[in-house]
Amino acid sequence: MLYGNYRFICEFESEAELPAYKGSTFRGVFGHALKQVACALKRQDCPECILREQCIYARVFEVSIANGAKEGRHNSAIPNPFVIEPPPDTKTNYQKADLIECGLILFGEFNRMLPYFVYAFKLMGEIGVGRRINGSRGRFTLQEVRCRDETIFSNSDSKLKAVDVTEDLRNPMPVGQSSAVGCIRVRLETPLRFKYEGRLSDGLPFHVLVRNMLRRASSLLSAYGEGEPDLDYKGMVKRAYEVDVQKSDLRWTDWERYSNRQDRAMNLGGITGSVSYKGNLSEFMALLGFSEKVHIGKQTSFGLGKITVHE
Repeated sequence: MLYGNYRFICEFESEAELPAYKGSTFRGVFGHALKQVACALKRQDCPECILREQCIYARVFEVSIANGAKEGRHNSAIPNPFVIEPPPDTKTNYQKADLIECGLILFGEFNRMLPYFVYAFKLMGEIGVGRRINGSRGRFTLQEVRCRDETIFSNSDSKLKAVDVTEDLRNPMPVGQSSAVGCIRVRLETPLRFKYEGRLSDGLPFHVLVRNMLRRASSLLSAYGEGEPDLDYKGMVKRAYEVDVQKSDLRWTDWERYSNRQDRAMNLGGITGSVSYKGNLSEFMALLGFSEKVHIGKQTSFGLGKITVHE
C-alpha cells in the first residue's frame, strides 16, 4: 500500500483563535476546500451526483457513497484514505506571521492525486480557520510542503516537484527479531476512541489493542493495498491475552467538535496517556510499527488514535 506522510507548513496572515485540539477544525475546512476544488456540479448533493464514483471529493470524504454506488450497496466499513495530523501542542492563539504545521497522511492511489490536496490547503488559507475575530477567521499562506525531509512544494515558486516520496506499507506479518521483545510502552499521542463489547472503553488490555490494530490493518490494506492481509487473526488475539499490563496511566480525555452537517456539538472523547505491556511481544512488533504510521480506532481522519511504541 502506498503511504505518504506530508507536512504542510503555514504562516498566518492574520490573528487566529483555534481550539486546543485542532484535528476537527482542520479536517472540516479541508473537506470544504477540497469540495470547492473538485466538485464539478456545485449544487448537486453527493448521493444523487452522477460523477460520485470518479469525484475525488466523494472518494475521500463520502467513501461509503462513492463505493456503495459502485457496488450497489452501502459499505460503511471502508476507511477514509487520509488522516489529518494536527499540531501536537495545545496553543490556541496565533498572531500574524506565526507558523503552524499540519500533517496529512494519504493511503494508496490517493498519493498520486497530491496536487489536489496541496491546492486544497492553499484554499483553506483563503477560507480561514478557527473562531471569527472581527468578522473573519484566521487566514494563512501555505509556505511549504515536506515529505521524508524533502521540500516538495514551496510558495516561492508555487511548483510541486514531480518526485516519488511515498513508502510501501506491506502486510505487517510477524518477522524474526534479533532479540526477544519482552516489554514495551505504548503512548497514546492523541485520544484513542474505540468500542469493545459494544461500549466505549477507557481501558486497554493488550488483546484489545491487538484487535484494534488488526482491524485497521485489514480495512486499509483491503481498500487501498493489495487486499486482505494474510494474518493469523484468531491466533494473534489468543496469544495477546497472555501479555500483561505492567503499568498504566491511561485517562479519559473529552473534547468537543461542532458538526456543520448535523448542526450540533459532538463529544468525541478518548483515552490518552501510556501503558506498558510485558510478555512475549516479538510477533506483534511488525503490527505495532504499521499502526504507528496509520493511527487506530475511531475518527482517525481527525487525527485520533496516534500511537508511538517504545521498547
